[in-house]
Amino acid sequence: MRRIAIVGAGQAGLHLALGLQAAGYDVTLVSERSAEQIRDGRVTSTQLMFGPALALERAAGLNLWDEQATVMGGLEMNQWDPTAGEPGPARFTTSYDHEARSVDQRVKLSAWLELFAARGGRVEHRAASAEDLAGIAARHELTVVATGRGALSSLFGRDAARSVYDRPQRALAAFYASGVTAKGDETDAYLRVTGAPAAGDAIALQALTVGGPCEILLLEAKPGGPYDCWQDRPGPREGLRRAVELLRVHAPWEYERFSHAEPTDRGAALYGAITPTVRHAVAALGNGHHVLGMADAVVVNDPLTGQGANNAARAAAHYLDAIVRRGGLPYDGPWMRRTFEEYWEQARHVHAFTDLMLRQPPAEHVSRLLRAAFEYPGLAHRFANGYADPLGYRDWLMDPQRADACLAAIAASG
Repeated sequence: MRRIAIVGAGQAGLHLALGLQAAGYDVTLVSERSAEQIRDGRVTSTQLMFGPALALERAAGLNLWDEQATVMGGLEMNQWDPTAGEPGPARFTTSYDHEARSVDQRVKLSAWLELFAARGGRVEHRAASAEDLAGIAARHELTVVATGRGALSSLFGRDAARSVYDRPQRALAAFYASGVTAKGDETDAYLRVTGAPAAGDAIALQALTVGGPCEILLLEAKPGGPYDCWQDRPGPREGLRRAVELLRVHAPWEYERFSHAEPTDRGAALYGAITPTVRHAVAALGNGHHVLGMADAVVVNDPLTGQGANNAARAAAHYLDAIVRRGGLPYDGPWMRRTFEEYWEQARHVHAFTDLMLRQPPAEHVSRLLRAAFEYPGLAHRFANGYADPLGYRDWLMDPQRADACLAAIAASG
């Protein structure tokens, strides 16, 4: 039985650990927190997941919340400049072709960690340091680092050729809320996005949290803008109150929904800023030992496009398949690099899409396409459903010439 260590018990690490366990591997999982500590801790993400990534969880038997988590049926997109004197926003609504859900990672990861242990998995509860990795790698045939937090990520050098940004492009504030007022139409179960030129984006989505259904409010602040006001890291109640007051000015239709909302629990606020980065996936530890980075350890995106948990699921499924296909051959450095490069063939489209959507000022061809989406329902539907697999954007959104051809075809069709 081949021995594999996974350092990091997040979306990717646990998905991979449970998959390897089911395939008969001897797996050691290093988790900084226990299941109880995860469940009782602070929120860590908005974890929006689209149909293809959810299908990967389902294929692995990890879809434990299908009967509880709300299915978001589509997208409501608003664009509005409150200083321009416009009577209301440009708006479109369109349906998703496949399901989209969000399950609080406190719920998901604690349950998966307990499941791994219940099935006989070995869990070491500690914060692994860079110095610890040499010992872990010496005791296992393969060590996978699946956490992008702390000093471990520094083992994997930044890939300058694949990393567009060297600093965060947005400041983030997210709140889990109960008591959000429903409008009584289909958009109550839609992902709702409001873009304001000076402020950034306000994103609202349905989720399942530790206490049941809730809504998440995520503010993606442009640096120096009105949404960029979280340096003091207020508690959940004060933070949500401040966010709702910002909605009053920049998204009043969302203010009406959130005006009586309350935090779901004492850990219901998250603040931060992420530098989108691609790192080299293999780290040499000396004495011939190497470790393989996965998911956020080597490819991290801003949450603006909601791709983080989806990338993690794809990475876990890809690495699992590569490990199983390896059979009894050694997990050497060339195999590690090849495994990542094969994953990157898909992940690069996600990364490029997110980098493009973060660009300030927006790329001119993207602005033209988005303006057209408010006029042409077919284009709105195509844009909304591309989030499930950004590879499809390559043919019309990512390149100015292809964008022109797309717009010309729409105009020709009437």
